[in-house]
Amino acid sequence: MAGGSSTHISSHSSTDPNVKYTAAIALMATLFFVIGFITVLNDVLIPIMKSTFDFKDNENWKLLLIQFSFFMAYGLLSIPGGNLIKRIGYKKGTICSLLIVAFGLLLFYPASEYASYGLFLLALFIVGSGFAILQVAINPYLISLGTAETGAARLNLGGALNSTATAVGPIFGSFYLLNECIMTKTETLATTRSLYVAIALLIIAITAFMWFMKLPKLSIENEKDEVLTGSIFEFRHLLFGAGAIFFYVGAEVVIGSLLVVYLKSDTMGNIPEKFAASLVAYYWAGAMIGRFMGSKITQKVATHKALAFVAIVAFALIFLSMTDFMIHNKITVPVINMGEDCTTMEFYFNFKPITVPLAAVCLLLIGLFNSIMWPSIFPLGIARLGKYTSRGSGLMVTMVAGGALVTILQGILADHVGYRYSFALCLVCYAYIIFFAVKGYKPVKAADNETGEIVEA
Repeated sequence: MAGGSSTHISSHSSTDPNVKYTAAIALMATLFFVIGFITVLNDVLIPIMKSTFDFKDNENWKLLLIQFSFFMAYGLLSIPGGNLIKRIGYKKGTICSLLIVAFGLLLFYPASEYASYGLFLLALFIVGSGFAILQVAINPYLISLGTAETGAARLNLGGALNSTATAVGPIFGSFYLLNECIMTKTETLATTRSLYVAIALLIIAITAFMWFMKLPKLSIENEKDEVLTGSIFEFRHLLFGAGAIFFYVGAEVVIGSLLVVYLKSDTMGNIPEKFAASLVAYYWAGAMIGRFMGSKITQKVATHKALAFVAIVAFALIFLSMTDFMIHNKITVPVINMGEDCTTMEFYFNFKPITVPLAAVCLLLIGLFNSIMWPSIFPLGIARLGKYTSRGSGLMVTMVAGGALVTILQGILADHVGYRYSFALCLVCYAYIIFFAVKGYKPVKAADNETGEIVEA
């Protein structure tokens, strides 16, 4: 997930170093959790939409329009969102983005009431649009709520909460949305409606709290764009980095998106959706654990070397998951089993052993190695851009659209060759990231920090 990512901003702020902004920091960090939680619910929403609208196994491209609609908003709205924030300020921009998110979530009511897939997709696009603007606002704002020296720590807090949300989201989604007591399509739609409307009301409450909350005005809100004579497209390593972000987000999202329906297929042994969703939680939990481990590892290992290693391992795991040996050999793993007894309505929570192919384990482990890709690719891509850094950062964030385009492309591929071999597209994604980590990250041109002139590196 892109939440909690690094963005280049001015390191100084107008906040008083002697004043504690605990409430403001807690609010901003909470928004990272909200972004992660709602985003990862898309993985649970996919099997729900498949059963509700009776999509066939050869209609995966229609199913993956869910992620396409959501992540395409990042590609279209990230740069305009930055312009909006500069015009109206960070607080108003954040409030505006939250209201957009709430509106999109409320659209789940008519979408489920009229059983309209198109309306669901529109709702997801609007939610993604709100998140695109929100990401532009809260990353720099959280960094600036205090001293420059502790800015990275605050952003890491937001990233940790974002990763935590992506780990618990599938578990909660499987309990609430994939509950075995839900028997009919009408009940499924009603349950989906109630969850998303409840989240919308929660976001509206957060927005109201933020409206009345006194937040400091930061010096970064007063900065004006400099007139630069060069173009960011002169930086080859930035363009390669933008491509790496595109393919990384694409691979990460498409694996999470297809896991539930793939695990339910004959190839994977027809694992029930509820338990498949719990397995997806392991995928995102791996990303959460890897983020904490990676913060220590990358302090001792060169960023490009660490990136090359995790990309090679991810490539190998994808390849292994496609082999007959990994498909036909199985292992038993415990998964969270949480729900209600349909007769007594008593709540239960335990771990249930599930037999899965080793191929499934390979795919789940990729989450661990995906974890440090964003925080590695991003700084390598914007290195030595000088005064062009903010524009370069905008291009990098826009490439989150890979979550839309790679996903829909693999959906089309799955329709023709099946889930198993469709993951060849992920091999292409990780192969590109390996190229970037080995060669593409090296700057050929750089910007002079004083004059902004673009010179040979």
